[in-house]
Amino acid sequence: MSAGDYVGFVAGAFVTFSLVPQTVRVFKLKSAREISLVFTTMLLVGILMWLAYGIYFRLVPVILWNAIGATLVATLMYAKLKYGRQDQ
Repeated sequence: MSAGDYVGFVAGAFVTFSLVPQTVRVFKLKSAREISLVFTTMLLVGILMWLAYGIYFRLVPVILWNAIGATLVATLMYAKLKYGRQDQ
């Protein structure tokens, strides 16, 4: 594995896991009013495009972290649709 691969794995981990605190917070508070649906949709589309890019070029770090990221953003979108309209 090259040094570039290591950088890709570490960078991907930081970016991907940056979604975890927000996702946990939304489910804990059962409120997603402050989350933009447009942002979440655009982020999910972008991540899915990066995933397709990684698959096309067989880039393991890109595939791994974008697959996990897509799952996290899809979970965040689910929470937005479920909790985003509630007034608390």
